[in-house]
Amino acid sequence: MTGEHYEENPQSIAKAEMVVAIPSYREAELIAYPTSQAALGLKQFFNHLNCVIINCDNNSDDGTKEAFFQADTQDVPQIYLSTPPGVKGKGNNFRNLFRKVVELEASAVVVVDADLKSITPRWIKHLGEPLFNEFGYVAPLYVRHKYDGTITNSIAYPLTRSLYGRRVRQPIGGDFGFSGELARIYLASTTWSEAVSQFGIDIWMTTLAMNNNIPICQAYMGRPKIHKPKDPGSDLGPMFSQVVGTILDLMVQSTGYWMRVKWSRPTAIYGFGLGEVEMPPPVKVSEEALDDKFRSGQDDFMPVWKEVLSEESMAKIREIFDMSEGRFDFPVQVWAKLLYDYSVGYARQSADRQEILSSLIPLYFGKTLSYVRKTQRMSVQQAEEFIEHECMVFEETKPYLLERWGA
Repeated sequence: MTGEHYEENPQSIAKAEMVVAIPSYREAELIAYPTSQAALGLKQFFNHLNCVIINCDNNSDDGTKEAFFQADTQDVPQIYLSTPPGVKGKGNNFRNLFRKVVELEASAVVVVDADLKSITPRWIKHLGEPLFNEFGYVAPLYVRHKYDGTITNSIAYPLTRSLYGRRVRQPIGGDFGFSGELARIYLASTTWSEAVSQFGIDIWMTTLAMNNNIPICQAYMGRPKIHKPKDPGSDLGPMFSQVVGTILDLMVQSTGYWMRVKWSRPTAIYGFGLGEVEMPPPVKVSEEALDDKFRSGQDDFMPVWKEVLSEESMAKIREIFDMSEGRFDFPVQVWAKLLYDYSVGYARQSADRQEILSSLIPLYFGKTLSYVRKTQRMSVQQAEEFIEHECMVFEETKPYLLERWGA
């Protein structure tokens, strides 16, 4: 046990040029597959480098560590890192990883989710190769089901794109690459928070890369992301507040940067173009649950909405609640202004920040219900174009944010 983490390093690896990291908590059943696929990728595409696979874990009690070490890694060495007992959080796993990457003096790090079922050795190539070709951060680009990743589609992607001017389609993708230099920037950052130590970590890493003008690209993964799917109408748990809270915290801390950004620009795509080759598995959505959770917000959060939203936004929300079942629609213009109102309310702490985040959840469910209904008959590609259009509306509406923020 050393300091803030526990480590097992059976081969006593002291230096490595290339790291594949797999963050986990209780993934004994699934971690062996991404571990063995990562090893095949390192052997096939990075055999000329000193490589290591690191499992950064939250002291799992289900045998995750044993499953990781038992995976066939083709003689690629392995290191297991863990937070102390009782310390959870994906971000805390990453903090241990950043320290280890700096200690190993690694040039490149590829991260993949422990529950990935669709990973192939080429994923390691796609996420790792750009790091040896002048890019410092690599975000994934994969075909996802149109109802998978609704927090990304309606909040994280449009907000980061309109704020920071970079089109990174999956800013909380879970699978990505970053340079050793960026690991040092992450370790030194003063913007670390409780939310970042949990699920806020992915959006924090992407945003810091943008704000430090690190060369960013997106890597086309060639296959859909297949992992444990979640119904967007099911309980969000703390993840929503941690991700959105991190976005809004970083807005407050980087005001000088994003206020100067006018429009977004495309981000280079490394690898093959976006073709619908293999379709992602379906994601089941309960429209009834989305509708119930949207409507219950009126009873729970009306006072907070009145505090946070502009009069114009409040009038629009009332109109949406009054719509009949068949006419239900949550227009993107209303949604963009509403999120900008929330950014301002959060920055000014016009109510308790945790309550502000909680009060956004029913409105998000309403927007998700509207999106599900509008895209029901669309192909994956058509739904993508729909989201791109919504992002343009966010960019066109940004002067509203600047005006309210300045006021």
